[in-house]
Amino acid sequence: MPLTAITRTWPLLLGMGVLMLGAGLQSTLLGIRATLEAFPTAVTGIVMACYYVGYLLGTIAAPRLILSVGHVRVFAALSAIAAAATLVQAGFVHPVAWGAMRLVTGLCFAGIYVVAESWLNGLATRTNRSRLFAVYMVVLYVGLGAAQFLLILSSPGTSSPFMLVSGLICLAMVPILLSSQLTPAVVVPRAVPFRELYRLSPLGVVAVTVAGVISSIIFSMGPVYARLKGLDTTAIATFMAVNIFAGVMTQYPIGTLADRWDRRAVLAGVCAIATAAAVGIFAFPEMPRALFLALSAVFSGLALTIYSLGISHVNDRLEPAQMVAASSALLLLNGAAAILGPMLASGLMSIKGPAAYFATLATLSGVLTLECLWRRSRRAPVPQVQRGPFISTQPQPCASVSEPPWREPRVDGPTVKAG
Repeated sequence: MPLTAITRTWPLLLGMGVLMLGAGLQSTLLGIRATLEAFPTAVTGIVMACYYVGYLLGTIAAPRLILSVGHVRVFAALSAIAAAATLVQAGFVHPVAWGAMRLVTGLCFAGIYVVAESWLNGLATRTNRSRLFAVYMVVLYVGLGAAQFLLILSSPGTSSPFMLVSGLICLAMVPILLSSQLTPAVVVPRAVPFRELYRLSPLGVVAVTVAGVISSIIFSMGPVYARLKGLDTTAIATFMAVNIFAGVMTQYPIGTLADRWDRRAVLAGVCAIATAAAVGIFAFPEMPRALFLALSAVFSGLALTIYSLGISHVNDRLEPAQMVAASSALLLLNGAAAILGPMLASGLMSIKGPAAYFATLATLSGVLTLECLWRRSRRAPVPQVQRGPFISTQPQPCASVSEPPWREPRVDGPTVKAG
C-alpha cells in the first residue's frame, strides 16, 4: 500500500485505536460489574443487548446526520455523548440506567463507525481499498484486545475503570479534531429488499444473521460467562483478549482459502471446526486452562470470519451496481440479529448455568454447518471467473463498511476540514 494512504489516514486510525481501547474495556467491564452487583444473568443479557438496539438505530440515522453537519462534528459530538453515558453508568449502578446508557452508547458508536469508514472509503482507491480496510480492521481488533488488560489497572468494583473508559473516548477525538485532512462526503445507501437478497443468496443471508448472534454473544456475554466460571479479573481479561486476537489471526488465511475454493465449502469447514471446539469445551468443563484458552481461540477465531464469508458469498451473486445497497441491508440484518444474542445466551445461562454459553454457540455454528451442506447440495457454485475478492471485515454499524471498488454516485454533503 502506498505510504501516502497511511499518511492521509493516520489521525483517523489513531483515533479509532484509542476509541477501541475504551469500547473494549467498557463492554468487558459492564459484564463483570453486573455479576459483582448480583444482576440476574437474564437481566444482564438485556442490558448488553440494548447496545445493539442503539447500534441498529444509529446505523439508520447517522449517515443523514453527517450530511447535515459533517463528519468531524458528528464524530466529536457522539464521542462526547458516549463519554458522558459511561460516567452515568459509574454514578447510577442499576439495570435500567445501564440499559438506557448502553443504548445511547450503541447509537453513538454507530455514528462514529459511519464517520470512520466513509472517511476511509473516500480516501481509498481501487488499488489500495482492501489493504487499507485490512489495516483498519487490525487497528480495531488490536485496540479491543489490548483493552482487556486495562481491567488489571483498576478494580471493576469501583468507578475508576468507568472514568478510564470515558477519558479514552474523549482522547480519541484529539487526532481527528487536530487533523488538517479534508473529509469526504458520505454515501446515503439505497434500500434493497431482504426478500431479493435471500432469493439470490439464501446461505449468505443466513450466515450474516447467525454471525450477528454469535459475535454479540462473544463480545457481550463472554465476560459474564468467565466471571460465572469463577475466573478472576486477570483471567477474564486474558480470555477475552485471546478470543479477540484470534479473530485478527484468522481473517487472512480464511480469506485466502475462500478466494480459491467454493466459499460454501470453506464456510462449512469453518463452522464445523468451530462447533467441535465449542462442544469440546462444553463436554469437558474441567480441562486444563491452556487447552480451554486454545479451544476458545479456535472457536472465536473461526466464528469471527463467518460474517466476511457470508457477505463475500452474497456479493458473488450480485451485479456491481447492487453491492453497496446490499451491504447496507446485510449490516442492518446483522445488527438486528445481534440484539437477540445476549438475550438468548443470558436466558439459557440463567437456567442451565455458565455451561450454556458454549452450548449455545455450538448449536448456532452447528446449525449453520448443516445449512451450508444442504445449500451445496441444492445449488452449483459460482464460477471462479465471476467471483469477487474476499471481503475481510467485521460487522460494524456503518453503511459503507464493505463498500467494494464499484462506487455509486455520491450524495454530496458538507466536506469539512478537521479542526
